[in-house]
Amino acid sequence: MLRLNNVSKHFGGLKVLQDVSFDVPEGRVFGLIGPNGAGKTTVFNLVTGLLAPSGGTIELQGQSLLGMPPHRITRRGIARTFQNIRVFKDMTLLDNVVVGMHAHLDYGVPGWLFALPSFRAQEARAREKARELLSWVGLEAKAEDIADNLSYGDQRKLELARALATEPRLLLLDEPVAGMNTGEKTELMGGISNIARRGYTIFMIEHDMRFVMGLCERIAVLNFGRIIAEGTPAQIQSNPDVIEAYLGRDDEDDEDDAA
Repeated sequence: MLRLNNVSKHFGGLKVLQDVSFDVPEGRVFGLIGPNGAGKTTVFNLVTGLLAPSGGTIELQGQSLLGMPPHRITRRGIARTFQNIRVFKDMTLLDNVVVGMHAHLDYGVPGWLFALPSFRAQEARAREKARELLSWVGLEAKAEDIADNLSYGDQRKLELARALATEPRLLLLDEPVAGMNTGEKTELMGGISNIARRGYTIFMIEHDMRFVMGLCERIAVLNFGRIIAEGTPAQIQSNPDVIEAYLGRDDEDDEDDAA
């Protein structure tokens, strides 16, 4: 679904990413993990067009994304949630999700201004689809509630439903359980599993290892801007380079103790 080949990103003399390559398989849940500052969010910013790579290629189903602005990449079928929640808090849940569909609605300015039949018909279908998406994340009963009244966990779910409203082929989740309690994480894990079973390809960044290992079928590990490992959750958990990146080496600990 998504391929990064020798992707690099430099900010002046600072090399944030260096020759990063991996494939996100279609119809799977893929995770990118790594210590703080490893460059994970920069990868998402490159894929979604918020940043341009310094080198390498990025392809969605074989088509290059290089040079495309974010709105065109969205139209190509990539949706993203953010680590910091960005819902419209003064709008209902239903309206929040409908907003995500507007890139695919085509009723024109006259239809909107004069509420022509084409406008009313598309809006009705959009609201029906929005209710369906809210049901996927367990929020259908709160469709008419104001988003600002939601719990933190439910705002996360709403952001997920709104991302799905853009009709993505690939869904990027940036720290989806950041700030959640254990119960909220469990609920969201069920919601994402439900979405994956519907055939969506999911690519996530996450620090919660239990969440990542419970959802992802394949994982890549980024450290100091380079991919140091890739494999199944079991392979990643036992990889010595990954253990070193997160915990340090035993000989380093011995040296610190001696000092």
